[in-house]
Amino acid sequence: MRPGRIWYLVAIAVFVAGLAWLIVGIVSIGNTVNSLQRVPLPAGGTISLGHSGGYIVYYEGPGAQSGRIQRFNIQVAPASSGAGVPSLTQYSSELTYNIGSHHGRAVLTLHITRPGTFRVTTTGSPPAGSDLAFGGSIASGIVGALLPGLPLILIGLLGAVTLLVIRIVRKRSMQRPPPAPQYMYPPS
Repeated sequence: MRPGRIWYLVAIAVFVAGLAWLIVGIVSIGNTVNSLQRVPLPAGGTISLGHSGGYIVYYEGPGAQSGRIQRFNIQVAPASSGAGVPSLTQYSSELTYNIGSHHGRAVLTLHITRPGTFRVTTTGSPPAGSDLAFGGSIASGIVGALLPGLPLILIGLLGAVTLLVIRIVRKRSMQRPPPAPQYMYPPS
């Protein structure tokens, strides 16, 4: 008996579900990167942060992908009344992105105590034509896309291959002639 067609459909459905999850996740990451608030360098500018807590500061410009970024200082100060005093710390791991026209690297973590508008200024010599981008972590979006998507794709593929192997093995066993009957001589 061979596996029914329904099992092939299940394997294909699991594969397609994983692929769809991965595609939706990648599009979501792209939307997140596109919606980051950007401040041009070296001019600086203002950003509006809507909730207290942590934000990631990404550098987009020459050296972002390689990590060889020209040194400069960044200051973030409240620009509206009620905005909480922020603190900046070095981003603790390596996170880069290359999505559309945006090529960046996470460089700092920004913590604010109260939401509001903040003035971003730089000193030193940041590369002209580069930006600082502020927003949430894209790392969680990457994990959220890959963690369910890739295992589902793999399970779907392995399921289909397993069903195919079972089908081939059973088909070959059906094509073999039945073994010759064996008799004991003399009968007991």
